[in-house]
Amino acid sequence: MNFMKTRREFIKVAAVGSVAVISSSALAGVQEESKKEKIKPVHKPIVLSTWNHGLAANAAAWKILNAKGNALDAVEQGVRVTESDPQNLSVGLGGFPDRDGNTTLDACIMNHRNQCGAVGFLQYIENPISVARKVMEDTPHVMLVGDGALEFALSKGFVKSDFKSEKAQEAWKEWLKTSKYEPIINRENHDTIGMIALDADGNLSGACTTSGLSYKLRGRLGDSPIIGAGLFVDNEVGAACATGLGEAVMRIAGSAIVVEMMRNKMSPQEACKAAVERLIAKHENKVENLQVGFIALNKYGEWGSYSVYSGFNVALRDNENEKLVDAEFNRPW
Repeated sequence: MNFMKTRREFIKVAAVGSVAVISSSALAGVQEESKKEKIKPVHKPIVLSTWNHGLAANAAAWKILNAKGNALDAVEQGVRVTESDPQNLSVGLGGFPDRDGNTTLDACIMNHRNQCGAVGFLQYIENPISVARKVMEDTPHVMLVGDGALEFALSKGFVKSDFKSEKAQEAWKEWLKTSKYEPIINRENHDTIGMIALDADGNLSGACTTSGLSYKLRGRLGDSPIIGAGLFVDNEVGAACATGLGEAVMRIAGSAIVVEMMRNKMSPQEACKAAVERLIAKHENKVENLQVGFIALNKYGEWGSYSVYSGFNVALRDNENEKLVDAEFNRPW
């Protein structure tokens, strides 16, 4: 009896041990496969920006990225090109004025450490993106606006400029004949330049700058200087920025939503599309003339773009490409 009991116990223990060994082996295999799935090639450096004026901006950013410079310097220098273009009617001092004839500028910048700076309702300064960077680096604040932003800029050595685009001023004088205020949103509404980049060290940064909606109410801010709306960067996940009607973007914290969707395993393309669909839903499908587009870039250098209507395009620069790409869209015009 004792012998039989001992033998049965031995067989039982041996069987359990075998299962344990098999289970351990199987688990090790699953873990190994899981590790393989997590190891993805990283496509870097790469820079994305909004609209066709992004091509020239990308060229400036690429000089820095291609020399193994950092993404923050790249996005700042990139969008400065657009800000300094006197022919650009939607970014910088050459942009369309507000309803009182004043050109006011908004911008924000964000680095891979979640440090950020912004300026809003800033006048007379050619490169608001660089003032935003100074706010980030030299103050305990995130945003300065109006006269305070101007005083800060001048204290940091920025030069006051009275430049006004003759073309933009002529358009404003024509608008004054009716003074009808309504946002004109269409496929040619290059109202912002947003830029996001991944550098050779695998770090992300972004910048966003604009002169805002044409003939806006004095004091209006859109999404462009708002961290989480016009721009958001999380170095663990990715970066995103928005263009189009800022009020619509702010209603859904657009860029932050895109990044969070990427955190939840969506691709950049899927995240941009989901954000546009959410925006449309929150506006009860009343989106006539409401154009918004998103661009996104994740930690692996994968990118995406999507817009409410057709007509939005994205400038791309990497080791293989320098091109303008039409974004996918929810509906045609």
